[in-house]
Amino acid sequence: MEYHSNNNNNRDGSAAVNAASGSKNRKPATAQQLIRENVKYLIEQLEAGHSETLTAYLNAMANFHMYSFGNVLLIARQRPQATHVAGIRTWNELGRRVKRGEKGIAILAPMIGKRRKKENTDAGTEEEANTSTLLGFRRVFVWDEFQTEGASLPSIGEVTGEAGVYLDRLRNFVQAQGIALEYNERIAPAFGMSYGGRIALLPGQTKAEEFAVLVHEIAHERIHKSERRTATTKVVRETEAEAVAFVVSKAIGLNPKSSASYIQLYHGNAELLMESLEVVQQTSAVILGAIRMEVPAPAEVQEPQSAPDAPPEDAGYSPAPADFAEAAEPAA
Repeated sequence: MEYHSNNNNNRDGSAAVNAASGSKNRKPATAQQLIRENVKYLIEQLEAGHSETLTAYLNAMANFHMYSFGNVLLIARQRPQATHVAGIRTWNELGRRVKRGEKGIAILAPMIGKRRKKENTDAGTEEEANTSTLLGFRRVFVWDEFQTEGASLPSIGEVTGEAGVYLDRLRNFVQAQGIALEYNERIAPAFGMSYGGRIALLPGQTKAEEFAVLVHEIAHERIHKSERRTATTKVVRETEAEAVAFVVSKAIGLNPKSSASYIQLYHGNAELLMESLEVVQQTSAVILGAIRMEVPAPAEVQEPQSAPDAPPEDAGYSPAPADFAEAAEPAA
């Protein structure tokens, strides 16, 4: 179960969704254009000294790890404090109502439809065949929990400052990946080391510290023991691993240190920053899906590409299906 929130106004949200098209009345041409616009905005904020913008993006990855990368950026830009989001219909089913005057958070919902094509039959005639396909995406609205009022929400699996069962699950995840895990005092002063197929941790750490360090090293194993290693610098690799540790730790209720200061190393390179943030989001989602024992979202909800022509259906309160939240105007 998930919700989400942001702290900017809806005007910025509408601009964020439509920025790629250059018109407030047109939909963005592609999801990738939308992502680039939001990454450009992030760089502008960082260059202006607003490092909290990156922290908001990382927090959004933690809260909404099953959302597509583009929607994570949209939520973070419009409402940085968002924690739990859903459409109006879902909130109503949970016994809550959107407060009067609250502006919705604009995200993109994939559009699945039927596309006709001609097929040759055995008789040599052509027949029309309907095939389900991703038609594109459209703007829909969700609202954060703090924009609603009513019945209390259930609190399932909350963790505050403790690794809880997640440390054991993380160790199991490492084993399932075929990675050996050992504890070795000789790696000091390092807290953890990744060797490619083997991770060593410094013994004696608290469970919360061990959890964050282990996530950091898993990130290295997943994204830096391949051709990507030769395409990045050591500082970039450490930054990405630290960001993954921040996102995953934050998502289970720990209080990790922010990775915001590291982002300066990108020196305004939007493409490099976009690539790194997407790698961080995808890697975090895999780890969180494993330790929360979640079912992955269908591939077709990840990257909608062109403008659709029919409204999506509200799929409820769970995080990934919220990408299908009902289209709705801001609350009256």
